[in-house]
Amino acid sequence: DIVSKENVKAWVIGGYVRDYLLKRDHPDKDIDILVVGNGIEIARKAAREMGPDIKVSVFKNFGTAMFRYKDYDIEFVGARKESYNRGSRKPVVTTGTLDDDQRRRDFTINALAVSLNRETFGELLDPFNGISDLNDKIIRTPLDPDITFSDDPLRMMRAIRFAAQLNFTIEETTFRSIASNAERISIISQERIIVELNKIIMCDNPSRGFILLEKSGLLKIIFPELDNLKGIEKKEGK
Repeated sequence: DIVSKENVKAWVIGGYVRDYLLKRDHPDKDIDILVVGNGIEIARKAAREMGPDIKVSVFKNFGTAMFRYKDYDIEFVGARKESYNRGSRKPVVTTGTLDDDQRRRDFTINALAVSLNRETFGELLDPFNGISDLNDKIIRTPLDPDITFSDDPLRMMRAIRFAAQLNFTIEETTFRSIASNAERISIISQERIIVELNKIIMCDNPSRGFILLEKSGLLKIIFPELDNLKGIEKKEGK
């Protein structure tokens, strides 16, 4: 209703759409709503409609706002495009279109968008064949993986985390790119790396994630102590 009243274009995008289509038992509880326009203003208006006690958290630097409704964290963000300096993880953000925003997503399965606009409500937009990759259980970047991973090296760990979490396979060119860009992970803060590492550990099959971390060359950079243990066999009594 808010989208129609304000005459803005909006879509649900990302993990919630992915998990809904996968019918996951433990779906993503974060709902990302992409707005062409002022996402913060739409978030405030939506919160007012949903109840007087809902508090909106605003992150002006990122152009986002979010609030909690029942079990869900609902985040509104204005469509954007990003450009990066090679030595920094912080992007230069400018206003963009839906197409710009989908192109900056990490993986094809996370670039799926469902329309919230009255005339096209429920319509799925899939510019990078994410549905095909969902069906084939493949992790693939929407653009050249060297660009995707160089822009934000944490995406390399996210690829491995999703592979372990969803029991998917990382597409060959994408995995080769992770291996060749592994050193780039060094520009990412330890805190962000630990968050992804913990998510891998919490997977049903964490060993799959650690095998991929080792094969890609990431493990020796982010967790050299563990990497040094490979090949050591513990024998009883020793």
